[in-house]
Order: sequence, then C-alpha cells, then structure tokens
Amino acid sequence: MNAVIIGASFDTVEEQKVFADSQGYEFSLLSDPDRVMGTAYEATRPPDHPFVSLPERITYLISPDGLIARAYDPSSAASLDEHPDQLLKDIEELS
Repeated sequence: MNAVIIGASFDTVEEQKVFADSQGYEFSLLSDPDRVMGTAYEATRPPDHPFVSLPERITYLISPDGLIARAYDPSSAASLDEHPDQLLKDIEELS
C-alpha cells in the first residue's frame, strides 16, 4: 500500500511551516491563500459563515488515477479517533 498524506489550508507558506514545525508533522502541507484548491474541492465556507476564513475539514481519499474515491467529514465522525481507522480500512479495501 503506497499512501501519501498531504494537508492543505488557506494559510501562507510561512504560517504552514510554523504550524507543521510546532506539531512535528512529517508530511507536506499545501498553502492555498487564494482558495483556488479549496474552491475546487468544495472546502470553502459561505461568505456569511462565522468562520469564513477557515476551510471546511474534509479528508479525501484519492485513487492512483487521480479520482476522489472517498470523502470524509472527520468532524461528523462518531469519534475523531475512529476516523484514521476508517481511512486505513478504506485504503486497504481499495488497494
């Protein structure tokens, strides 16, 4: 199983670096301050939303051919602890 983890947010590259370093992340974080990717992946919030400056939290499982195989809303999971287990199960199932 070859899996790549990439995170993205509307933060600048500099903000992403500080955040990744503070969390000890060893995976790539993408900077999307212009919200191009966030818009394409439907992660932007409506203009009247109180947290409009933040992207929605979405996990996408993307197949080797570049298609979205699954989409997850980790905040709606019964437990955030269950989200990684479900994701790994789906990766194995689709491999």
